[in-house]
Amino acid sequence: MPYATLEPAVMGWTPPSTRPSQVEVKRIAILLFDGFSLLGAGIVAEVFHMANELSSLKTRVECTYDVRFLSVEGGNVACASSVRVWTDGLDARHYGGFDALFVAGGRGAEEAAKDERIVEWVRRMNSKTTVVKAISEGRKVLEAAGIGGAGDAQARYGNAMIQLRDDASAEGGDRYESMKGALMLVKRDLGLDVSRSVAERLMPGSAAKLVSILGDSGAASAGDKIRAAARWLQDNCERPISVVDAAQVAAMSERNFLRRFKIEMGITPSDYLLQARLAVTCALLTDSELPVDKIARRSGMGNGDRLAKIFRKRLLISPTEYRMQSRREANG
Repeated sequence: MPYATLEPAVMGWTPPSTRPSQVEVKRIAILLFDGFSLLGAGIVAEVFHMANELSSLKTRVECTYDVRFLSVEGGNVACASSVRVWTDGLDARHYGGFDALFVAGGRGAEEAAKDERIVEWVRRMNSKTTVVKAISEGRKVLEAAGIGGAGDAQARYGNAMIQLRDDASAEGGDRYESMKGALMLVKRDLGLDVSRSVAERLMPGSAAKLVSILGDSGAASAGDKIRAAARWLQDNCERPISVVDAAQVAAMSERNFLRRFKIEMGITPSDYLLQARLAVTCALLTDSELPVDKIARRSGMGNGDRLAKIFRKRLLISPTEYRMQSRREANG
């Protein structure tokens, strides 16, 4: 059987020690099952690889993508055409979630949807991941985990993504459907021009077909303001800030800011801020001995009681249970 060893460097990844400290690293995971579509999963990886190349040509690099292929057990996973791709297994290294998780389908996806261990892992990642998107039959796993609807673009992307479903031909449907989620992330992080350039380089003529999600030149300025406000929310999440403050950073009315933020980022500003605070909280629970109440105050979550309620709702466990579980998994 033919083999395809896709090393991290091919995906635009470089060791952390070589990256400039000011460059934000976005963690992208593609979960594979036996019989997955190499076309669908491969185009997602190529979108981020090409975005890294184009971004590196800028005077100031805003972020870079670290793309990893994952599978349940790790090792080689065969696609529908019998090409094998090397993957990392699901382990404690991924406990903090990702910036985006793509779940690719295949014949193995149907069995995975019946495996509560896999389904629970996907649920956990969904609570800690900004965007979760299915590729082809990967929707079966997401549906089993109670995420999204029919596995088309997840609700976090907004309706503009879903409107493109009928634009793709049967032959190129996998490519277009897979590209859309990845391109939306590139547009959010690096801007409209980069996302359009990526689309044109990978599939000449595709930018015209994807115009409803890539937007026009008039939307770029508003998008830049929203991304700046999102970075401000991330950088100041531990302080007692509000959505009104973020709207002022973006120089928009609160109503317009809420609408534009949902379109550009895929989630509301409040959820974005909460996710940032949860990330800080999880890190403090895992890496420090601070009591829960003090961690809640440090991460902008208020107090221990409020933090416990949020954890129960979002992660289905208490902060103390999370601390014990994360350390147990980290220690093997």
